[in-house]
Amino acid sequence: MTGDIQNGRANRRAFAILFGVSVATALGNTGMLSVLPAIGREIGIPDALVAGIFSLSAVLWAVTSPFWARQSDLRGRKPLIMLGLAGFALSMTLCAIVVSAGLHHLAPPMVIFVLFLLARALFGGFGSAANPATQAYLAERTSREERTQTMASLAGAFGLGTVVGPLLAPLFVLPGVGLAGPMVAFAALAAVMLAVVHRGLPETFKPGHGDTPPRRRLGLPWRGEGAALWKDPRLKPFLIFGFLVASCQTAQTQTLGFLIIDKLGLSPIKAQGFITLAMAAGAVAGLLAQWGLIRMFRMGPRELMRWGVAAAALGNIVVAFAPDYAAVAIGYAIASLGYGFARPGFTAGASLSVEAKDQAGAAGAIAAINGLNVVVAPLFVLLYEKIGWAPFVLNTAILVGLLVYALRQVMLRSVNQGDADEEAAIAGLERSDEGGV
Repeated sequence: MTGDIQNGRANRRAFAILFGVSVATALGNTGMLSVLPAIGREIGIPDALVAGIFSLSAVLWAVTSPFWARQSDLRGRKPLIMLGLAGFALSMTLCAIVVSAGLHHLAPPMVIFVLFLLARALFGGFGSAANPATQAYLAERTSREERTQTMASLAGAFGLGTVVGPLLAPLFVLPGVGLAGPMVAFAALAAVMLAVVHRGLPETFKPGHGDTPPRRRLGLPWRGEGAALWKDPRLKPFLIFGFLVASCQTAQTQTLGFLIIDKLGLSPIKAQGFITLAMAAGAVAGLLAQWGLIRMFRMGPRELMRWGVAAAALGNIVVAFAPDYAAVAIGYAIASLGYGFARPGFTAGASLSVEAKDQAGAAGAIAAINGLNVVVAPLFVLLYEKIGWAPFVLNTAILVGLLVYALRQVMLRSVNQGDADEEAAIAGLERSDEGGV
């Protein structure tokens, strides 16, 4: 009994710390995203290239996430979480230096763009270590019955960060540092969370103790040894669904700032407050889904995916033909509510679709698609520059197609249905694996 109580306390402390890590990461990324349109237009970087600043980082995230997931199997979850936080802090610090140089016109806009691209790429290469390790850490400490709620709570941490990030970012736009100020603050927060993880996160894994999987060479996740899980018919439908949902959300979010600046006809700095409010409204809606409605209605992955893409499609069509700023904000909030359902839906569904031994691999695959989708965002911004409503109509078409896919695809239809004895057996395996980490 005493051991169970101690384990329960350790798990609660671990979840609280990982919750904080997720909040800090989301706060920094979304806060930076909220000021990016203003940064681009102040420095003179073309809109599509501003969206492209995240692209190299996204490719590196997709390539390295499965590798870091495998390393977390070999070296433990905690060291990889710490590596991810360190990469995030360093990337944010360098981004702040580059942006400050651009705002003070110390280099031409295209030079600033390239340096910004490279500084952000550090996050994709090393920051990607934290996400799959965090998911695998939690998956090992929850039963199948608890996992959807746990993944939703973790997604809620990201949701909280996306609410707070855009609200905090303008507070750090200070004399001297200007629009680079938020990135300095977010780097400092990541450094604090790195110290908290180092001192407070329980870790039972000890290198050299027990059986460890064979090492794999670093390579593209969809080729060579890493291809098996990506092609696994149990997991593949969730990866397809997740990639397209994440692509739609990223495209809408990265286009939002430019849409608001143009619709209001204000300077980038003056429009920043309106961008912040719209993004915060969307984040609150996503948080409502992940912290309130999912628990209230006890929604499983199947329902989350279906209702999620339906609501997101509705929100996109509202934004596409919004007559004013208020309608844009409302449409974005509706879409965010949908994404708030869909993303924990496919994440939990992917985790439930594979055995305990494949949890880190599944988490790495999900992390990879969550990063890789950013590559398509510049194409949507280019489309916005040609036809203002077109990106959101395209999003609507994709999301409606995903609704049909979720209704018809066998794995997506049956993810909530499982043999009770089989689920109990797998839950037992997961709990036994926890002791061997």
